Amino acid sequence: MTPVIGGRLRLGELMHRHTSWRVGGPADRFYLPGSLEDLQEFLRQFAVPPLTWLGLGSNVLVRDGGLRGTTICLAHSLDQIIREENTLLRVGAGAGAVKVAHFAAKAGLAGAEFLAGIPGTLGGCLSMNAGAHGGDTWSLVEWVEVIHPHGEIQRLAPRDFQVGYREVKGHGDACFIAAGLRLIPEARDQVMQRLRGWQEKRAATQPLEWPSCGSVFRNPPGDHAARLIEAAGLKGYRRGEAEVSNQHANFIINRGQARADDIETLVTEVQTRVEQQFGITLQAEMRILGEANHV
Repeated sequence: MTPVIGGRLRLGELMHRHTSWRVGGPADRFYLPGSLEDLQEFLRQFAVPPLTWLGLGSNVLVRDGGLRGTTICLAHSLDQIIREENTLLRVGAGAGAVKVAHFAAKAGLAGAEFLAGIPGTLGGCLSMNAGAHGGDTWSLVEWVEVIHPHGEIQRLAPRDFQVGYREVKGHGDACFIAAGLRLIPEARDQVMQRLRGWQEKRAATQPLEWPSCGSVFRNPPGDHAARLIEAAGLKGYRRGEAEVSNQHANFIINRGQARADDIETLVTEVQTRVEQQFGITLQAEMRILGEANHV
């Protein structure tokens, strides 16, 4: 008898439906688990390598040729948030960072407000040590749980990883599925006021009305990528329907019908121009996934 696995498996799923840039070719196999148990069984019995893990698709560029193997999307599935102790939240990797920030603030817990400015999931935040407003994800982490390619779950401590600026090493081919976040008690109104202030600043300074991945480049030591890109005269510079935002130079926006190739080409051109003018090589903050469309 063929085993029944919960969740949804789609073949040839177009990834522009699942990325914040609204670009990307088809995934050979695209799986949305209904539960952690579904995910474990799927990995044990049906997953075809290579595995690509995805949240809200906000920090990735999926190429026009799409993704081979199996793509597993955790957004909207492993998204539960539980208050395990007075100041400790257990957060599923599929929970949106904005949702985590609001949950903590409403609970009168401070320290996670910066997450309201990050358009991804907690899993993505853990993978890259996402941060904003001087805060970063791993400064809150007490423990994490990862799932290995054959479904085994393991709990690890921050000391088991090499955590740096927008970079986390040490989890190999495992994927984050949950974390314990240790926060600080504070009056609910004060935390909510700070959170709203940062959200208002984000809305005023970032091109949120256009599809983007968030910040494209890491800030180099002692400087800001946006300042360098603007100083290079690249605000408004376009490649096809991809454009360096006039509002925030570290954002590349999709003006409507951009292809992933347009965006990738524009990323390279920005890096080249900044390096030529200032001798600084900008490092991409987002990840480029999949195959180019050679047709």
